[in-house]
Amino acid sequence: MLLSAQAARHAHRLLAARAESSLIPTLSSQGPLSMEDGYDVAKNIMDIRIAQGEVMVGRKIGWTNRSAWPRLGVSEPMWAPLFDSTVRYAPGNHGIQSLAGALQPRLEPEVVFMLGKTPAPGASIEALAGCIEWMAHGFEIVTCPYPDWKLEPADAVAAFGMHGALIVGETRPLSATSRPNLGSVLAMASVSMSWGRDGVMTLRGAGFGGEVLDNPVHALWELHRLLQKQPQFPPLAAGEIITTGTWTEAYPVEAGQTWTSAFSGITLPGLNISFV
Repeated sequence: MLLSAQAARHAHRLLAARAESSLIPTLSSQGPLSMEDGYDVAKNIMDIRIAQGEVMVGRKIGWTNRSAWPRLGVSEPMWAPLFDSTVRYAPGNHGIQSLAGALQPRLEPEVVFMLGKTPAPGASIEALAGCIEWMAHGFEIVTCPYPDWKLEPADAVAAFGMHGALIVGETRPLSATSRPNLGSVLAMASVSMSWGRDGVMTLRGAGFGGEVLDNPVHALWELHRLLQKQPQFPPLAAGEIITTGTWTEAYPVEAGQTWTSAFSGITLPGLNISFV
């Protein structure tokens, strides 16, 4: 278990690496690092960012594809806080995003929820779905401060959950009648990803909502359950936005590329984002 001073040093090292856009050795290469240690470092980072004036606006969920768990050596998803400084909205589902300073950026297509109500501690999946006010499509840009994306699970938790930025598209309010079936609808939906330069686009890949812990609503529920075991962190609350995990692999991106997405099986508009 990390000493509090050591967790604080790791936190400041990661914050400096992000500010300076510099790679650093993994924390786990400097001594044993458990998942609990990773969250201790993340808690230090969260407290520092709040003290510096950033506003926590929600959470990101990672490791939502169970087939990857044996390779990662984990048995549950992970999460990280989202702050106002890394979340932006794309009017008309089009936008331009700078990659300046982003370390080894990759792109993940996701579904984003906003909680209109605070869920009860023991909320069922159905009750949690009833707390969702709107959903949207989002692109999460994940980044890595460790060389070649080689790291242990606790390194990822400590390093902002690998979160770099979140671009949120048009929000779609949910009705009382749509919420109970939302999980099953999303499980059967699919998204395709294309990229290109100078207007010439090529299909890059596709994925299903069922790859996200059965569906994104279930991923939200798993986050809610995980937070019940982490009293050092605030529980989910009304007003938070939650990005629920990628539907595809994470695609490397670079300046000069444009990426577009398109859904089937659900009425969510795709995104069109150019990176500079």
